[in-house]
Amino acid sequence: MKRKDRKAPIPRSESQGASEELPPKKPGDEVALVDYRQFLDSLKEQIQTAQMQAAVTVNTQLISLYFNLGKAIVNRQEQAGWGDSVLDRLGTDLSSAFPEMKGFSQRNLYRMRTFYLAYKDDGDIFATAVAKIPWGHNIMILDKLKRAQERQWYVNQTLEHGWSRAILEYQIESGLHLRQGAAVTNFKSTLPRQQSDLAQQVLKDPYNFDFLSLGAEAQERDIEKSLVDHIQRFLIELGLGFAFVGRQHRLDVGEQDFFIDLLFYHLRLRCYVVIELKAGEFKPEYAGQLNFYLSAVDDTLRHADDQPSIGLLLCKSKNQLIAEYALRDINKPIGISEIRFSESLPANLRGSLPTIEELEKELGETKGMENTGEM
Repeated sequence: MKRKDRKAPIPRSESQGASEELPPKKPGDEVALVDYRQFLDSLKEQIQTAQMQAAVTVNTQLISLYFNLGKAIVNRQEQAGWGDSVLDRLGTDLSSAFPEMKGFSQRNLYRMRTFYLAYKDDGDIFATAVAKIPWGHNIMILDKLKRAQERQWYVNQTLEHGWSRAILEYQIESGLHLRQGAAVTNFKSTLPRQQSDLAQQVLKDPYNFDFLSLGAEAQERDIEKSLVDHIQRFLIELGLGFAFVGRQHRLDVGEQDFFIDLLFYHLRLRCYVVIELKAGEFKPEYAGQLNFYLSAVDDTLRHADDQPSIGLLLCKSKNQLIAEYALRDINKPIGISEIRFSESLPANLRGSLPTIEELEKELGETKGMENTGEM
């Protein structure tokens, strides 16, 4: 057999594989490599933190600038008796003087004036919240909400939850400030006060399921399947903190199988949330069934560090008094809320409205404009 000559290894040039890792030549090199990676990660974290802080600082400065420009315009108009036509000339002259800035159109100058008038007497809310959210968010809140208390609520929620403009618009249009914390519950008698207050604010009434495009004829399994199929939008409607565990989660009790419609875990409440769907009007026996499920979940799934599991019963309608009576003597924390579909829309339009994802994509294209303050 003819012996094949072994090829000599190809020399490694300095330009080749500069980012590739060489195997350690001795045991200490491996430890050094781990230390280097940890050091690199710490530097990356510092840089990312600085970038975020810089972005917040730039936004705060921009919002403060717009507030002060609005103040100057209002004061000058009052002193000199100038009309709105001066805003056209100001827009042209400021845009010419600062061509790199896109926020000096006549429309945006008018918004600055409105912005100042809205918050001139609310220095605390301006400094702690309004100045920390983007200009586009502030304009949407001003355009859609006329009451100062409602504006303040959505500003705080935007800051707390980091809502995009699309999500903020969705929450305003769905009247979240009226629905948040409105569910019928027995939390005050079944949970510690701090947990009770937080749990109450987590639940809504009604829940807006317009995105499912289901009508009044929808059955429980139809609703359940659609919610899972649209889990991202369902989580948006549920609110911050919900983590999906499963659908038709099996419970083995007394050698019999029982199935929970939807099971979640809430990261802030630190507890399981059992959701049961009912296609019709609320009936008192539904509360008993959900109470049974909660007992089983607490015994079989709940960790020692978890808080008591919470039940949420979603039905198409409810009588307030009957719901309160049904929960009065139940010792497990349960909330009862209605669900709302897009029944007011014509059948041929249901499902044809833009989705959250489509809104995010479209509005994302304007992000650059928003950062410059034009939006």
